[in-house]
Amino acid sequence: MRRRGFVSGLFLTAILPKAAIGQSLAKRRVAIAHASSPLKDLQIYGDNPLVNAFFDELSKLGRVEGRNLEIVRFSADGRTDHFAELSTEIIKSSPDVIVANTSPFVLALKKATSTIPIVGITADPIAYGLTTSLSRPDSNVTGVSVDAGLELWGKRLAILRELVPSASRVGFLTIRASWEGPQGQSISRAGRDIGISIIGPPLDDPVRPPEYRRVLNQMRLDNANGVIVGDAAPNYTFRRDVVALTNELRLPTMFPYRDFVEEGGLIAYAIDIQNLWRRAAHCVDELLRGGKVSEVPIYQASQLSLVINTKSAERLGLPVPASLALRADELIE
Repeated sequence: MRRRGFVSGLFLTAILPKAAIGQSLAKRRVAIAHASSPLKDLQIYGDNPLVNAFFDELSKLGRVEGRNLEIVRFSADGRTDHFAELSTEIIKSSPDVIVANTSPFVLALKKATSTIPIVGITADPIAYGLTTSLSRPDSNVTGVSVDAGLELWGKRLAILRELVPSASRVGFLTIRASWEGPQGQSISRAGRDIGISIIGPPLDDPVRPPEYRRVLNQMRLDNANGVIVGDAAPNYTFRRDVVALTNELRLPTMFPYRDFVEEGGLIAYAIDIQNLWRRAAHCVDELLRGGKVSEVPIYQASQLSLVINTKSAERLGLPVPASLALRADELIE
C-alpha cells in the first residue's frame, strides 16, 4: 500500500474553565444507542472503530466505564421501525446524556424527551429538524454532523461521473428514511443537473446483509452503472459486506468514508468520521460537567479527503484519469 500526500485532520481538545473542571466527576449514566451495531460492539474493544474511538476519547477525558461512568447500551439492530419503541426504553433508563447516531433515530429520541440532553451523530441536523442553529442549539440535541452540507452529495456524484464517464443510472444505497429525506432529494436534484438518473430501491427493515444483496442485485438488474453509498449507520456497520457485494457485482461505487476504501472499495470523498466520534465524546464530557445544550455547538465536518483504491479500479477495468489522481489526497495500491 502506498499513501501519498494525505494529511489527517487534527483534533483539538477544548480547554475547559477551571469552574467546569470542579464539577462532580461522580459516576454518571450515559446511554449509547446505535441504529445497527450489535450490543457486543458498543464498547471500546468491539468491532466498530467509531465506537472504539468514542470510548477511547472519553477515557482520555477521565470518563471511564466502571469507575465514574455507567454505560447503558441499546441497539436497533438495523430495524428503523424500532426507533420509536427503543427510544421509550432508553428514556426509562434515566440517563444523564444520550448518545445516538443516524438522523431518524435521533429525531425519534428528540420526540420522546425534551429534557435529557442528546448528543447526536447525524446528517444535516437543521435539514432533519433537530435544531435551527448549529452554533447555539435550541432543542435538547447537540453533537456532530457527518454531512458537510447537502451539496456534498452532488460533489460525490460528479466525482463518480469523472471516474465513470458513461454513468447515466446511479443507485443510491441507503435506508428508506434517508432515501425519502433531504439526502435523497439533494442527490436526485444533483443527478438531474448532470443528466444522471438516481435509482433505488432503498434499504428496508431489517437492514442486514441479505437486504444489501437484494437491493444491489435489483440495482444491477435495473442497469445501474454506478452506486453512491449513503452515510446511514447500517452502511458502516456492514461496510465489509457492502464493499464485497459492489465488487462482486462490478458496480463502481463512491463511498462516504475512507474505511470502505481500506476494505477494498473503489473511491471515497470523505470526512474523518472517527474524528467526529471523538468530538462527540467531548460534547458528552461538557454536558456531564454541567454545560447546557445551547452552549455546546454542533460541529459540522468541513475537511474532506479524496481517497482512491487503484487496485480496485484496475479490477473493475477503470482507468483513473490523471486529473483525478492528481487531486487525490491518498492513493491506495
